[in-house]
Amino acid sequence: MKRYDLRHLKNDFEPRMKEILAETHKATETLIFIFEIGDFTPVQRSADLVKESGYELYNSLKFNEVDWTIVVKKD
Repeated sequence: MKRYDLRHLKNDFEPRMKEILAETHKATETLIFIFEIGDFTPVQRSADLVKESGYELYNSLKFNEVDWTIVVKKD
């Protein structure tokens, strides 16, 4: 399991998330991303990115008032 904190990137977290998803991970590796949201638009964009990258979205939840967490695993 690997955790990636992308909150410091604010609304520009997607390029970094895409880089991480493009890296080679073990087939059983679970990845956890945390990022900051304003409205809920980044949530859908991140879900789309996960799917496009060949991963399965296991969980997506609000972490606190401004942060969102998603859990993904390679199909």
